[in-house]
Amino acid sequence: MSLIADYSGPFDPNFSYDKLDRDALLKLLNGCGDHIRRLDAYWYLSVMNKCGNGTAFECDTEVWERLASSLMEWVSETLNIKSGDVVALMKALQANPWSPMYKTEMGVISNDHGIVTFTDCPTLDALEREGKGREKLICCDLEVKLMEVKARYFNPDIVVTPLKLPPREPGSDICCQWELKLDRGK
Repeated sequence: MSLIADYSGPFDPNFSYDKLDRDALLKLLNGCGDHIRRLDAYWYLSVMNKCGNGTAFECDTEVWERLASSLMEWVSETLNIKSGDVVALMKALQANPWSPMYKTEMGVISNDHGIVTFTDCPTLDALEREGKGREKLICCDLEVKLMEVKARYFNPDIVVTPLKLPPREPGSDICCQWELKLDRGK
């Protein structure tokens, strides 16, 4: 069977993703991740406009605390990421379907210690353009909780320390930066 790069040809009543080549599948995966990110943003803004930012943030926090753990579980099971160390967490962060939208640098110091740096974040860019200061809630409150939830999935002794969080310094190329360290002495 010859794989197709797109679906511009004739209608195929038996179409399935396994007929697409690697590049087409990657385009779909990246597009789905971006679509989900936009869905989250539109949902949040809709609730905020109807019920206020406090309610929107409460709902967003509740939803994402549940999703963060299930996302780590799904990625880990799908890609057979088994160990309970920092490197496992970093692998799952890399493989997250949202990851192509964010430019990250992953620095492994050891299996128990790493630094994750986000250098491009469309969510932060949008919040900064909005100019209402919501990046404090989203980036400094919610994302800290979510990174901790993701870390706990792999090992409750992984300590998450935000090294840099918004607001960004003018001209800074770092959106946020995290130290992940497994404290085996607990």
